[in-house]
Amino acid sequence: MYKPNFNKRSVVKFTHFSNHSYSLFAVLGKEVIIGVLSVATLQHATAHNRSIEAMQTSNDTTATNKSILMDEVNVAGTRAPLTVSQQARMVTVLSREDIQAAPVQSVNDLLKYAVGVDVRQKGALGALTDVSIRGGNSEQITVLLNGVNICDAQTGHNAFDFPVDISEIERIEILEGPAARVYGTSSLLGAINIVTKAPQNSSLTAHAQGGSFGLFGMGARGNIAHGAWNNQLSASYLRSDGHLRSKVGNLNADYNTLKSFYQGVYNDEAILVKWHAGMSVKNYGSNTFYSSKFDNQFEHTFKTFTAIQAENKQGRLHLRPSIYWNRSMDRFELIRNVKDKIPFNYHRTDVYGANLNAYFDWTLGRTAFGAELRYEDLVSGNLGEKLNRPRPIHRTDRMYTNGLQRTNLQFVFEHNVILDRFTLSAGLVAVKNSQADMNMRVYPGIDASYRIGSAWKVYASYNSSLRMPSFTELFYSVGGHKADKHLLPEELSAVEGGIKYNTQSVNTKASIFFNHHKNLIDWISDGTLDESGATLWKSVNFGKINAIGVEANVDFNFLHLIPSQHVVKKLSLGYAYLHQNEKEHEGIVSKYALEYLKNKFVANLQLNLWKQLDLGLNYRFQHRMGSYLDINNLRHKYASYGIVDARLSWNTTNWGAYLEANNLLNKSYVDYGNVVQPRMWIVTGVSVKL
Repeated sequence: MYKPNFNKRSVVKFTHFSNHSYSLFAVLGKEVIIGVLSVATLQHATAHNRSIEAMQTSNDTTATNKSILMDEVNVAGTRAPLTVSQQARMVTVLSREDIQAAPVQSVNDLLKYAVGVDVRQKGALGALTDVSIRGGNSEQITVLLNGVNICDAQTGHNAFDFPVDISEIERIEILEGPAARVYGTSSLLGAINIVTKAPQNSSLTAHAQGGSFGLFGMGARGNIAHGAWNNQLSASYLRSDGHLRSKVGNLNADYNTLKSFYQGVYNDEAILVKWHAGMSVKNYGSNTFYSSKFDNQFEHTFKTFTAIQAENKQGRLHLRPSIYWNRSMDRFELIRNVKDKIPFNYHRTDVYGANLNAYFDWTLGRTAFGAELRYEDLVSGNLGEKLNRPRPIHRTDRMYTNGLQRTNLQFVFEHNVILDRFTLSAGLVAVKNSQADMNMRVYPGIDASYRIGSAWKVYASYNSSLRMPSFTELFYSVGGHKADKHLLPEELSAVEGGIKYNTQSVNTKASIFFNHHKNLIDWISDGTLDESGATLWKSVNFGKINAIGVEANVDFNFLHLIPSQHVVKKLSLGYAYLHQNEKEHEGIVSKYALEYLKNKFVANLQLNLWKQLDLGLNYRFQHRMGSYLDINNLRHKYASYGIVDARLSWNTTNWGAYLEANNLLNKSYVDYGNVVQPRMWIVTGVSVKL
């Protein structure tokens, strides 16, 4: 067993890491200054640094040289922080370097290159994107901003309306499979955590971009660092005319968004306090996103985010309290700018949360426990039960006539047994929700890993979780939809096993998993039409579905493999396969449950062409099961497609420029229903740092 020293602090300076996985852990509890550290690759990484600031970069024949200050190495795969060597569950991390090298303009686009993630776009540039993990849907994952749950209780369609621009994201953590013990019961099939960071020194940056389909964007970020304090403010704007028009010739895939974000940090030897406040305003033409009969739909969303987090850094018991408040406002127009014929739908959701997490070390390992209280309050023009006292809708002459309030209470307990090469992490989450009027339910989980030598690791896990239906699934009964307010919560149990090999030159992982879904919620069509003649979609508990899947990733760092060359930097390959036992039924069309990715292949090649001139090539192939109904109510199978994206960039210390080409082969394809995605489009941009 281990006995950590919490108070004594010393500094050790390294100029080179030996190629042994245990090298870092020999100095845990000390402040470490490192001269050389390999950069995490896009397809697979297993740990993240709490504080990472690259001071300089250069193309070296053996490695990418960095000066990095590391305070503590944590892994987001357990409730309590564990080091890379101790972790029993794999976490994919998209680093800052990965984000900068990818030919993308949004987090949604970036996640396309994560092999276990399914990104279904209804509009380019993140206008409306459903993100899911391992065959699920957008309602079945938890989305977090700096560890704070920002899931939209109204609908998962708007979950990725972030207040931060992609340029200020430090890393993205992806935990696949049930993550109830880590992020709460809403993480039925996984969680995605967006982490931002302010530079350690005061700085100012700005960027601008433009491209196809009337794309234009700009943004700026500035921070002031003084002693233990750091305050940062950013703002960005992005717009596009879109790539589609309605039958009458009007734009119906246009898009504009405004984001602003403030974050503050106070960090001394005794305590760490973080707080943030953000705003996201988005307007976009919704084409035929929600109903195939109307091709001129429109949506406006307005979101605010506030949170305060703290942590004591001394003492045996570590406490991590946090409180947050997120507000979402949504206006949906079935016929754009025509409210007299079909009234607009208005919704407002307030989510208040408070949680306390704690952990301590003792003779038998590391024990963590926590509790969270989350209150969700919806007022709407058509979702929920009738309100006793209607509330006015801001800037209109209408009232919120419906609503629903529910409270989710959960308790978490976890214990970690940590030996030299073996880690066992076991625990449970107990949850009670007022809306379902259910008794306290308990969902257990256990993870185990064993390290073989310095490079190999085997791991296995069993985890379970629950998800409450969204307000839309319970009550949305307009525009060709009929909801069921008596839907049961979804439940999932999952078993996973895998093996990992990690060196400076080659990093690979392979895993197999089995998911058992119970009371799975889906929207289905059985051929029934509503009163307007449009296809009628019904929310139902689909029943039990079993799924088995395989994932594999391999990354090659050619600067280590072939140090005599400077051109080929990295090559990453990934493949995922999923099979469900449930098939399509005659006369039944599934909108989500049966429209899963059966095969997905991704590849990424990073080249250095000359000096600071880099070229990145990305390829993804997708084969989706299921079918969709077109505007004439005819069924079509989803067609497989392969997409090539490229990014050419020039980067220096104080400025950078890039040229991106998305869908380089000019393919015509659909991700969802009959919404055609854009063909080749070009984006160019510049950034400066002062």
